[in-house]
Amino acid sequence: MSKTFVEIEDERGGVSKYRRHLNGRGFTEATASVDSSAFIADSSYVEAEASVGRAVQVGRGSWIGRGAAVLPGVTIGANVMIGEGAVVGAGAQIGSHTRVGDNARIGSGARIPADSTISNGAVIPSRGRGLANAA
Repeated sequence: MSKTFVEIEDERGGVSKYRRHLNGRGFTEATASVDSSAFIADSSYVEAEASVGRAVQVGRGSWIGRGAAVLPGVTIGANVMIGEGAVVGAGAQIGSHTRVGDNARIGSGARIPADSTISNGAVIPSRGRGLANAA
């Protein structure tokens, strides 16, 4: 593991310490759980208590919020925000420039197009169980 750290002050004046992830150039907060096979791209951050599963791909400039869970095989595009406490099901695909709200649930295999906004607390069903696209 790289010894490169960065400290970031949040809007409440708290400071979090991040380290570079083993695969990729992104940063993970010390209490985040990120599988070693995940790829966290440049300028991306994984917040405290978030978990990122096996073979996840996180695009450049993306952010995974505190306590969020990204299950195995998920692909997250560039400049995506996954809100606090959100869950992204296994194999889901999140297009670039998308915002997934706090506590939202994205079903396994769902495909969210680029430039989408998923509201706080929204539930997007798993692929094959209803409409899995967001407007």
